[in-house]
Amino acid sequence: MVAPTEVTEEQARAVAEEARESGWDKPSFAKELFLGRFRLDLVHPFPVPTPDDAARTERFLVKLRDYCDGLDGSVIERDSLIPDDYVRGFAELGCFGLKIPEEYGGLGLSQVAYNRALMLVGSVHASLGALLSAHQSIGVPEPLKLAGTDEQKRKFLPRCAKGAISAFLLTEPDVGSDPARMASTATPVEDGRAYLLDGVKLWTTNGVVAELLVVMARVPRTEGNRGGVSAFVVEADSPGVTVERRNSFMGLRGIENGVTRMHRVRVPAENLIGREGDGLKIALTTLNAGRLAIPALCTASGKWSLKIAREWSAERVQWGRPVGEHGAVASKISFIAATTFALEATLTLSGQMADEGRNDIRIEAALAKLWASEMACTIADELVQIRGGRGYETAESLAARGERAVPAEQMLRDLRINRIFEGSSEIMRLLIAREAVDAHLSAAGDLADPDADLQHKARAALGASGFYAKWLPHLISGKGQLPTSYGEFGSLATHLRFVERNARKLARSTFYGMARWQAGMEKHQSFLGRVVDIGAELFAMSAACVRAEMDRTEDSVRGASAVDLADAFCQQSRLRIDRLFAALWENTDDTDHRVARSVLGGEFTWLEAGVLDQTEGTGPWIASWAPGPSTEANLARRFPTATVEGAASTS
Repeated sequence: MVAPTEVTEEQARAVAEEARESGWDKPSFAKELFLGRFRLDLVHPFPVPTPDDAARTERFLVKLRDYCDGLDGSVIERDSLIPDDYVRGFAELGCFGLKIPEEYGGLGLSQVAYNRALMLVGSVHASLGALLSAHQSIGVPEPLKLAGTDEQKRKFLPRCAKGAISAFLLTEPDVGSDPARMASTATPVEDGRAYLLDGVKLWTTNGVVAELLVVMARVPRTEGNRGGVSAFVVEADSPGVTVERRNSFMGLRGIENGVTRMHRVRVPAENLIGREGDGLKIALTTLNAGRLAIPALCTASGKWSLKIAREWSAERVQWGRPVGEHGAVASKISFIAATTFALEATLTLSGQMADEGRNDIRIEAALAKLWASEMACTIADELVQIRGGRGYETAESLAARGERAVPAEQMLRDLRINRIFEGSSEIMRLLIAREAVDAHLSAAGDLADPDADLQHKARAALGASGFYAKWLPHLISGKGQLPTSYGEFGSLATHLRFVERNARKLARSTFYGMARWQAGMEKHQSFLGRVVDIGAELFAMSAACVRAEMDRTEDSVRGASAVDLADAFCQQSRLRIDRLFAALWENTDDTDHRVARSVLGGEFTWLEAGVLDQTEGTGPWIASWAPGPSTEANLARRFPTATVEGAASTS
């Protein structure tokens, strides 16, 4: 086995490629969009839950809202800890089993219901949303639902549903988005009846208080073992598992995120999820729907920001008028309102498509996560600006001097992690870009392989010509050029025509990039990132228009407002799209790369003179580790699992 530190770029790429889902058994609206085909029929009419599902959701949300009304998020912010009784209350409501099927003790609610529950919970404090989403979106329940055996589901899911908190352990101190370098190992022992886990996992959300863990570790490849990165369910109180510290962050003050060490931790073979080597594929599949938790929390922040911006801007008077009537502030309020409408439309559309199962939503969910996390941060920043000094002041300080305790700066801090959680924006753009150009790579074959010889490239060129001969003519003209197209959408029809035209333009631009750079395409990450950002905006425009049309047909009063918001959003989005298209070919990418190389080479160290480096002597950039002594002690828990008998007491 290649040691993690010796993994080459080609080997790392091969591991990532092996883990991705390569087939497309179901249609994908976003995939078609990147290929220049605007398949409006895949999202219109706007999908809605069944009446029974809708009724069950509303009944639960009424109870959840009543409970959340009695919680105080400032307590979490002040103490950097979620109170025990808050967690017990969520457990009693069934919040730890929202999506777990009823046959395993869960509530069996839909993805849409789950998203709405996270919005409510997250509006109390973002750490509560992280607690529940880390447990269900990426913790033990989702991987077992997707790839677990019947025995594993019967053994672990009821515990999870009752409140046995779970965590997902993937990241390591020296391994972030490059799983090929994973150092944690799972060595088969006892003639294959068990594995011994060794390694250190970093940023283990819920890991400090978890009772169950999903651990990713590398099984050595031998003659009798398939090997590879594999997923295991691990009891957190197993001998050899140690939580070494609880990490602190700029936001999410109540998050139970730590460093977990495993030293010769025995895990029975029946706790292996799927097969050996399936770990990364299971993780990526889990995230297809799991990523929607972040857009849910981002949408909640948009709604709250709109409320605060409206109330403050109507009440605060400057220069003889409410500040909201001044043009500079009015544009910010319009952006917050229109973008929040689009955030909710994108979230609800993606969630409902996940529930229906008719479409493959891997790109839609990734786009929703990427776009929502970026836009929510902008919304929060604009709210802080609208509030001025009061936006920068903490809620505790505001309350101490008798003003309304508005935690605007806290929201800005809490939201920032969403651009890093579950795939940073940069990694998300590369993942989406890989799916967006999949058809091109399949058609190009060895043309896209930097190691292929000229003979193979020539043969691949002949094959690619057949694909492009059929595909390219469809990108020349379409419904977007007909002034009567999409007429049923009324005033929003012009925006859908824009989406159709620019989907084709985006596909042509991607083709030009492939033709220009061929095997070097993957090196042009800024170009690919802009392609993805354009696709994200087109997806959001589509969702906003389709959602507004549904509202218009169901409720004439609300529908008129929805159409206004969708129209405003689309106008704003179109300007962003135009700028992104212009930047595809007119940019500073080459200059940026040259300057970055010079910086890394130490050429500009003279520019760093004149300041002090207060970080000197505080330790290495990345901490090294060595196996510590085995421990028989159970994990210290910051709060007990309320409904599991014999749980450890609070530390």
